[in-house]
Amino acid sequence: MSNELKGRKVAILAVDGFEQTELFEPKRALADAGATVHVISAKSGTIQGFEHVDKGDTVAVDKTFDQADAADYDAVVLPGGVVNGDAIRTMPQAQAFVKAADSARKPIAVICHGAWLPVSAGLIKGHTVTSWPSLQDDIRNAGGTWVDREVVEDGNFITSRRPDDLLAFNKTLIAQLARHAA
Repeated sequence: MSNELKGRKVAILAVDGFEQTELFEPKRALADAGATVHVISAKSGTIQGFEHVDKGDTVAVDKTFDQADAADYDAVVLPGGVVNGDAIRTMPQAQAFVKAADSARKPIAVICHGAWLPVSAGLIKGHTVTSWPSLQDDIRNAGGTWVDREVVEDGNFITSRRPDDLLAFNKTLIAQLARHAA
């Protein structure tokens, strides 16, 4: 474990149906770098992960949207999963959380279907991002530029396409968070 991110706090926003590697891998990488990581959701207890279309592991929720404040965190991670991405995008508290993080220019790291939340929150316009390929029309319609790359860094946004991109995604997130903290 390194201490590169010691003292940094990161919020992972997710609900039932998250793609489990897209939550667990960034959570582990951030913790290994010394960050405190909280899973924030609409309900307390646990939320259900998936491995593509099959039920996977659950994860404990640290705080609900009612209990969490974006001002208390240095970065936000938005994992994918079709069910998670589609559900969380409609939640006003999740939208408010990412809007507050964006207004404060905090890193927002988004992978796969997680891009639906910033699209619905009105944050994509003018940004170049990547995502799961089926979201490219949503991104373009929201005023963003969609590209097919492993990882894209545009201002405070870090985006990746799929679980295969997690190594580059995590590396870029940790580097941006370390720079942001400096």
